[in-house]
Amino acid sequence: MAPRSTNAEHNAAACRASRHTRVQHLITADEHSLAELEALLSTLPICSIGRVFVEVPDASWIGTIAAPARMTVTWLDRSRRGGAPGTGRLCAPGEALTRAVSGWAGEMLCCDDDATRVSLLGGYLGTAELVDLLTSRYGVDATAIHTPARFGLSTAR
Repeated sequence: MAPRSTNAEHNAAACRASRHTRVQHLITADEHSLAELEALLSTLPICSIGRVFVEVPDASWIGTIAAPARMTVTWLDRSRRGGAPGTGRLCAPGEALTRAVSGWAGEMLCCDDDATRVSLLGGYLGTAELVDLLTSRYGVDATAIHTPARFGLSTAR
């Protein structure tokens, strides 16, 4: 019997092993952080699982992003979404990401021992709102949330 693989082992054989530990990822970005997003995704092991939400102004920004096969990339086109219910306003920057993350977190962050890795890229205001949402409503430890260091929003980098 082959030895059990650890989180540190991310070669092709380890990733195919049924007992290989896979950590779920939640990654967000916007049109201003696409290069950061691509750099982050290129560092993930091929066996990574999770969700990537990318908010953009309109469909012309939607393209192909190279992500591990078990990760789902969802493009959020602000021009096709409304703002706050009942206001008649257009979707503001960060608003679609907040809604998407809230819905995802409500379904996927359901265990006290959850080891989801959260990486929030994009604008400061939207990222700050997501940190607040994840820590206050879903109990995610702020040190488990990775944000751009220039924002000073979490202790993990």
